[in-house]
Amino acid sequence: MCTVVIRVPDRAGDAVRLLAVRDEDPGRPWLPLGESWPDTHPGVVGVRDVRAGGAWLAAAPASGRLAVLLNRADVSDRPESELVSRGGIVLTSVAGSPPAGEPPTHGFNLVEVDGPTARVTVWDGARLHTTELEPGTHMLAHDDVDDPGTARIARWLGEFRDAVLDGDRWWAPWLGILARSAELSHDDDRTIIRDNRAFGYPTLSTLLCAATVSPTGLEVRYAELAEPGAWNDLAL
Repeated sequence: MCTVVIRVPDRAGDAVRLLAVRDEDPGRPWLPLGESWPDTHPGVVGVRDVRAGGAWLAAAPASGRLAVLLNRADVSDRPESELVSRGGIVLTSVAGSPPAGEPPTHGFNLVEVDGPTARVTVWDGARLHTTELEPGTHMLAHDDVDDPGTARIARWLGEFRDAVLDGDRWWAPWLGILARSAELSHDDDRTIIRDNRAFGYPTLSTLLCAATVSPTGLEVRYAELAEPGAWNDLAL
């Protein structure tokens, strides 16, 4: 039930901007943004899942690649014994190998930024397909890109599109939208800062990352919520 907002520039040389909110069981441990795979993926920074060893979000600054994964329902009937963690997909993506064939995982939406371009790869357990994102601002959760059937997208995408992003703290207007969404009750499906227990899932919003990918470099910033599922002012 994570959320990603991404702005793809329409002018060559401008930066891709991305804001990603992670929803997870707070009892599942993670390592904050850092170089957590020095032996297997040197130079890669990301948010590491301690249990499975993979990444929710990772970036390779040297190559200008970034990837973040959101869970998605699937139609696969494979037994759990044949499936592996989705977190490895993020690491192989930033290494230059996007998913192909029939991934042996549950369903996912994978957002990939490679220099000035961005794309979303969807795996629903039956079909893997990739969509290049057009210039503009897009929003993604557990269904399709800019899906009007997803309540938080229907409510907030227009505001994310209208926000002016500039200056050293370009992400501030987008954080303001997150704060306003958090004024809704936890059982309101339009909120972005989530307590998904109201919808039958043990996950809450725990952290977020803001990333800039430009011809001059890649930067990722990280902050954790003081209390899972509840908004507070963040210093990225």
